[in-house]
Amino acid sequence: MAKTLVIYYSRRGNNYVNGSIRDLSKGNTEIVSEYIAEAVGADLFEIRTVREYDKDYMVCIDQAKEELRNDSRPELREYLEDISSYDNIVVAGPCWWGTYPCAVFTQLEKLDFTGKKVFPVMTHEGSGLAGSAQALKKYCKGAEVGSGLAVHGADAEASGEKVRAWAEKNLK
Repeated sequence: MAKTLVIYYSRRGNNYVNGSIRDLSKGNTEIVSEYIAEAVGADLFEIRTVREYDKDYMVCIDQAKEELRNDSRPELREYLEDISSYDNIVVAGPCWWGTYPCAVFTQLEKLDFTGKKVFPVMTHEGSGLAGSAQALKKYCKGAEVGSGLAVHGADAEASGEKVRAWAEKNLK
């Protein structure tokens, strides 16, 4: 069986859910990433920034937009250095302005994806996979980009069966 790693960024606290702002004790992408790990025995690596995004969601998305506009690479608390023991790499994150948060790119640029298979996973409130596959093609040089999974953020907790089916089909 293939060995899988899930690299993910997730936002707890103040989030946009079905048209309103709600506080989440666990981020949607973290929930989906855990479902993938459970389904195929994957390892998890959470991307965490040194400077946290603002607690207020509306301020946070403005920060994210500015980072994207400036092609920023936020500093991370910890970096994953080596993925050589993995066959499959799932890159999971919320859809912020049509792609992953820039912190995800900070991590991806430090890794060698030669010969790996990468899979985009996005939680979203209407954008689907957006530009996630294109981002992986750009930042995961040498990798083959596999079939992606989009999970409506408001449905993350209830998505276990959908996520499991996708993981078993694509990551084994």
